[in-house]
Amino acid sequence: MRILAKSPRAQEARRLIERLQLHFVEGLNEISKHYGQGVGAQSVEWLRDNGRCGGGMRYELRDAEVYNRGSVNISQVHYEAIEEKALNSATAISTIIHPDNPYAPSIHLHISYTEYKKGDGYWRLMVDLNPSNPTEWSKARFEEALAEASGALLEEGSRQGDRYFYIPALERTRGVSHFYLEGYDKGSFEAQLALADRFGHTMIDAYLEILRQSLERYADRKEEMAAREKQLAYHTLYLFQVLTLDRGTVAGLLVHDENDVGIMGSLPSHVDRELLSSWEEHMPSPQEKLLRAIVDALPEQTPSPISVEVKKRLAQAVREHYRNYPEALSLQASGEIVPPTVENHLK
Repeated sequence: MRILAKSPRAQEARRLIERLQLHFVEGLNEISKHYGQGVGAQSVEWLRDNGRCGGGMRYELRDAEVYNRGSVNISQVHYEAIEEKALNSATAISTIIHPDNPYAPSIHLHISYTEYKKGDGYWRLMVDLNPSNPTEWSKARFEEALAEASGALLEEGSRQGDRYFYIPALERTRGVSHFYLEGYDKGSFEAQLALADRFGHTMIDAYLEILRQSLERYADRKEEMAAREKQLAYHTLYLFQVLTLDRGTVAGLLVHDENDVGIMGSLPSHVDRELLSSWEEHMPSPQEKLLRAIVDALPEQTPSPISVEVKKRLAQAVREHYRNYPEALSLQASGEIVPPTVENHLK
């Protein structure tokens, strides 16, 4: 059984992410009914320390007619019963949707609240649009919603987002529009909660609109070979960025091994193993060793499938690398503030 945090702020944050998860999953299921096979998302629960320290629930998208891969995850890990921990709770929704249609863009959304036992806390807001075959109208709609969702924080969040999602080895960003606000604690908690609520609902609704329109506009172009090839290359880049640069992914893997499959829920269904391997020469030391371990964990197929067992192997490869080379954590992506996520859970 999952024991929930008792802190009033942690409870408010949990209720928010539960509402956002339900809203997003309902929208994605509705799209599946209209454009796919109508297969609903499947819930999967995981427990932290057998539920004593919380855990989470994710919904995995199973309609392959519409979704290449998709996962809407929420979690709340807490240490209220462990006095020596400085961290009281960490509450988050983190989701990635990879549509099957190569003209429909992927999205990543993350909203989290971190609370310390001494009473202070902060928010992290992230969202980025990730197309394999970019279209100007979808980018414009996304950025219109982003301006509405973030208000006066748009410039700061966009600047940090472009920095966080930049891939030095390939000299490009992961997506076409990025937002990343780290360590936000301005104003009252009620105002922060309202911002997170508006940010989450606005971006979810905008993406559902973009996805529906993409499926309608490009229904007859779904199987274009050139578009599919670009999609596979982009999915390969996505895996590359997540496993070699993404600070949140690595932090989750280093803190515990109780949700490896869920943490790897952002990965697409297939990647180009040969293309991935070709980027090794651009990696700074010791990250070329990490990329080599990632490639070795993938099946020798073209394209290479990312099954549950492959996700587990990839998680272990990343975990072992940073345990062997802890100094390499400094090479991960960051905005202007570097959160002490791993330290929060280990101290």
